[in-house]
Amino acid sequence: MKTTVLGSGGWGTALALVLCDNGHNVTLWSHSPEKADQMAQTRENPLLKGVPLPKTLHITGSLDCLAGADMVVSAAPSFAVRTTGEKARPYLRPETVLVTVSKGIERETGLRMSQILQEATGNICRVAALSGPSHAEEVGRKLPTGCVSACPDRAAARFVQDAFMNDYFRVYTSYDIIGVELAAALKNVVALSCGICTGLGLQDNTKALLMTRAMAEITRLGEQLGGTRRTFGGLAGMGDLIVTCTSLHSRNYRAGILIGQGRTVQEAMEEVGAVVEGYYAAESVYQLAEKEQVEMPICRCAYEVLYHGKQARDVVSELMGRAKKDELLERTWM
Repeated sequence: MKTTVLGSGGWGTALALVLCDNGHNVTLWSHSPEKADQMAQTRENPLLKGVPLPKTLHITGSLDCLAGADMVVSAAPSFAVRTTGEKARPYLRPETVLVTVSKGIERETGLRMSQILQEATGNICRVAALSGPSHAEEVGRKLPTGCVSACPDRAAARFVQDAFMNDYFRVYTSYDIIGVELAAALKNVVALSCGICTGLGLQDNTKALLMTRAMAEITRLGEQLGGTRRTFGGLAGMGDLIVTCTSLHSRNYRAGILIGQGRTVQEAMEEVGAVVEGYYAAESVYQLAEKEQVEMPICRCAYEVLYHGKQARDVVSELMGRAKKDELLERTWM
């Protein structure tokens, strides 16, 4: 099967390797022709150091590689998904399956990645989402990993499952693309928050509290927007939250640590040296929660720290001092 991966970051490259291992005809596209040439010569992506790129993987900076592709994987950073989709549009066919693996929510519009791609490509083909607890560094080393292929069109979800699944990359299917994409985007905000806790010197109890209550927030917003509750307890929900909030592979977690240690937000993102999706998602989530009138105190506080300079230690005291509630009923004691 002819496949093209749009985006030569660590995640796009790791997924291209999975597809190569499965015997597909794979081309990895980079928006930078210079980077494409460098990877083609060195057979390595600097973002996946020590992971060799097989000779069977084609690498290019030309979008002509999209012509005739049966499956196109969109692995651009969230802020570049719309422009990448617009560039890809002339090459897509109705029978092409477009797979988004980017995690985020578009600023101002509040759209999920699949919705952006549908708009940008004129809704010419089916769009699925692939998400789950999956560090590119570990997938590149072929360590056992699980993800979810989500699409309301069950045939498209199974098509993606068949394309990616092998003995180290297990894929489940789901019809709940709304829940899968929202969980993917919102967990990055929580990972930043967990990193800030670590940077402040707070430990396991605090992070467990933060992750659990943040998932309650994510689920509330997800259900309000049409997601299914069970999704948020699965691989794309709690699974991805755990891996992103606890690992130094996570750019969001590392950036949060630096902020907790006293760096400015800009300094932290520059030191991490790659896209910190949680920063962009924090504003989008705040806007969505306000619009939908969904209570999300943790995500609101993260937004205030990241965008308005609120002190993280003050936020911890604020959250801990909130009114007494019932965990199951989510009601304030009278």
